[in-house]
Amino acid sequence: DQYISSAEAKWKAYSGLVLLLPHGYEGQGPEHSSARLERFLQLSANCNMQVCNITTPANYFHALRRQLHRKTRLPLVIMTPKSLLRHPACVSKLEDFTNNTFQQVIDDNYADAKKVKRVLFCSGKIYYDLLEHQQKENRKDIAIVRLEQLFPMPEKEMDIVFEKYKNAAFCWVQEEPKNMGSWTYLLRREANYKLRLISRKASASPATGFSKIHAKEQQQIITDSFMI
Repeated sequence: DQYISSAEAKWKAYSGLVLLLPHGYEGQGPEHSSARLERFLQLSANCNMQVCNITTPANYFHALRRQLHRKTRLPLVIMTPKSLLRHPACVSKLEDFTNNTFQQVIDDNYADAKKVKRVLFCSGKIYYDLLEHQQKENRKDIAIVRLEQLFPMPEKEMDIVFEKYKNAAFCWVQEEPKNMGSWTYLLRREANYKLRLISRKASASPATGFSKIHAKEQQQIITDSFMI
């Protein structure tokens, strides 16, 4: 509140500080699941910082590279789930590091765009749960689109996705409870992005302390996401 989000507005003080905050619902309880993403997004305005929830090693590399290379100095807040450090699907090709740049939005290259009936927007590690189910069930009628940068909102890239799948229904899928995560931030743009939420129910605690309940809740999110 005092420095990261408002130093430029209050004192014209510029910072390139990078925060790597543990965030991801992995069944480890309320104290090990949330970096309070919603609070950073609540403080986001006037391009005062960047908030990202990245899903690939290459995109993480390009986010850090961009942070050092650009002339403007802005704080960079990255949600960093522990499980992606060892996830077999969370890998990048060498050319992704050398030929690409930071991707604010990553479209689905598995789904058939002509057959897509539903688009699942998501951010962070839940993408890999959705991807596993999509490929296991061969659901080419559902596209999974990753929002790698939450703020500033990549509106042009989002508009391209909405135009590409203009005949589909759009959902926002998150692991966090309804009153947390990115949802309340996205509601500010409800006029532009008509999304239906798929998430845990609103809760006073960031996460349950029971692993069985966590697994049940997580599976329910995946089931609801692919139920048309």
